[in-house]
Amino acid sequence: MQIEYKHSLASRWAHWLNFPILAVMIWSGLLLYWANDAYRIGAGSFTAFHFFPDRVYSTLHLDHSLARGMFVHFLFMWIFGVNGIAYIAYTLISGEWRELFPDRHSFREAFQVTLHDLGLRQELPPQGKYNGAQRIAYTAILLMGCGSVLTGLAVYKPVQLAWLTTLLGGYPMARFLHFWLTMGYVAFFLLHIAQVVRAGWNNFRSMVAGFDLVKESELARND
Repeated sequence: MQIEYKHSLASRWAHWLNFPILAVMIWSGLLLYWANDAYRIGAGSFTAFHFFPDRVYSTLHLDHSLARGMFVHFLFMWIFGVNGIAYIAYTLISGEWRELFPDRHSFREAFQVTLHDLGLRQELPPQGKYNGAQRIAYTAILLMGCGSVLTGLAVYKPVQLAWLTTLLGGYPMARFLHFWLTMGYVAFFLLHIAQVVRAGWNNFRSMVAGFDLVKESELARND
């Protein structure tokens, strides 16, 4: 076994700081959404699922807390934005973007990784710091974060930032996009946690301590 250093301190810091920040943002966002829970899954007059049934609000004590939700959400949005800007700046300046952003092989590798995860392919494609599927997913999350900041500002200051609100299709569309970006985060978190559990302890440790223990045979194969 050999030690392989995988994640820098800055990457780990941004990763673990972002988790509680987003958790608070989603919680406070639900306090705001309660006041006008307009979205559903359905067609025409048929509704398959409404976001969210009244019992969800009452059980989680999310109702009648609009003022608290506004205070917390508008406070933490600045922390979320600063953390995101700092991470993107570090990624660009340090050159880590070369390992994070998709390249011309990423989509083919992502397809192969998907086949492997479904048990339809025995071997994984060559693995670097991030495989093709991870490159695409993590880059998508960065873009979603930028989208959340822009749509959030458009909803927060629709008059002062009228140009941004108009660019996003108006206030209703900005709010709609902001909501579904949040649902995307939730879906990503659930999938990400499942993948971490599936990958095992070494993978989790690498994001905590920054290194992984890798067999020499695996290092040779990856090279």
